[in-house]
Amino acid sequence: QRWLAVVWPCPLRSDPDGTLRGTLTLRPGAAVACALAYEETEAAARALFDHAADHWQGQIEATDFAWREWAAHSRIGGPYRSAMRRSALTLKALTYEPTGALVAAPTTSLPETVGGVRNWDYRYCWLRDATFTLYALLLVGDRTAARAFWRWIERTCAADAAAPERLQIMYGIHGEKELPERELGHLDGYRGSRPVRVGNGAWNQRQLDIYGELLDAFWFFVQTGGDDGEKIAADPGVWTLMVGVADHICAVWRRPDQGLWEMRGDPQHHVYSKVMCWVGLDRAVRLAARFDPGRDTASWATERDAIREEVLRRGYSERAGAFTMHYGTDELDASALRMPLVGFLPADDPRMRSTIEQIQATLGDNGLILRYRDHGAVDGLPPGEGAFAICTFWLVDCLTALGRLDEARALFERMLGYASDLGLFAEEIDPETGAALGNYPQAFTHLALIDAGVDLSAALERRQAVAGATDERAGQVRLVAGRLDERPR
Repeated sequence: QRWLAVVWPCPLRSDPDGTLRGTLTLRPGAAVACALAYEETEAAARALFDHAADHWQGQIEATDFAWREWAAHSRIGGPYRSAMRRSALTLKALTYEPTGALVAAPTTSLPETVGGVRNWDYRYCWLRDATFTLYALLLVGDRTAARAFWRWIERTCAADAAAPERLQIMYGIHGEKELPERELGHLDGYRGSRPVRVGNGAWNQRQLDIYGELLDAFWFFVQTGGDDGEKIAADPGVWTLMVGVADHICAVWRRPDQGLWEMRGDPQHHVYSKVMCWVGLDRAVRLAARFDPGRDTASWATERDAIREEVLRRGYSERAGAFTMHYGTDELDASALRMPLVGFLPADDPRMRSTIEQIQATLGDNGLILRYRDHGAVDGLPPGEGAFAICTFWLVDCLTALGRLDEARALFERMLGYASDLGLFAEEIDPETGAALGNYPQAFTHLALIDAGVDLSAALERRQAVAGATDERAGQVRLVAGRLDERPR
């Protein structure tokens, strides 16, 4: 038996169906607190009730102070400081402090189309999403979350260092490995969007990109983590895991997989997965040179170069004028926008520039970017979803890298307009109405906002500095010319 503790500033009544109801009236500026919790004993429930009733104001003030202190010490500047800080706070709130896990979203089954079936449970730690989040938090100077995450990795995954094929794409926040998906048929779902799901059927998929993302995140942490990075890198358990992951990439990169978007159809040779395998081996070679110089990395380098050659040969379609979703298709995939961001090809490479332009033209919907077209035909699910916010922010980053700063700034500022009144973003955006779709708030969107915002702000600052220097030189030229004109003839 469990006891319900309720703190509510007015009398409550219980309906026959067990619903608790109460009504109160608030004046402008007034504040009240409500606490609801289950406890094992009546005494614990009463203690919680008494404590909450007496101390809620102090708890709120302490919480507010702690978050303001964290935000004040974050390394965020530039014209988009406010939005980036809000996103950083959101990512920090998506960390589970007791273990260091980083969740993709705190919700389940908020639909990608209202009334549709693309309703997933995101309350887990995906290695991909977590490493992206880690990158963004490091950009704003939060090393505490990074240290905690790598310790979580060590506890959760290091046991698989000798058998990295057992490494999963996602785990529970306590390191749970089995996350079977089931439907809760007694629930209607958000605005009638069924089914409501608990668990996620993708937990045991093969997604080869996660290996590269793990190594890339580790490399970035080492590069930016100072003493923290050095200590974690020197940890034998963590480094042994990284070595095992690099060796595993060499063994599996030629296999098909379910890809970044967790396709529930037949596995394919996804271009993004191959690119991230290249990234993983590239970072592994660099890490070994720095922390394990005696290690023979020739096989890593050989396989890295083989991946690159194959992607350039089989991943680019002359007919589509772009890198495609997978080998043997002309279907485009917005994940190709990540290629210049991870250093596979520069943005101004003719093939990459063409890919960016084709994605804009083909996957653009009212200026926002879809993951891919022909939903349903591609992923085996009924069609219908919104534009993916992270993909649109990737486009901002690519436009910045191409030097198309005015276009990048306009798109970035437009994206900021889709935030809720609390500054939060969902996973997707309805291109027609601007409505939020999918789970909310979504780490993917907030971390991409930070990544794009940092790069765009730096590029705008550089342009302003160059313009200022040019104006100064022009003024000096005009001054010299004036003096020449005043010389006696």
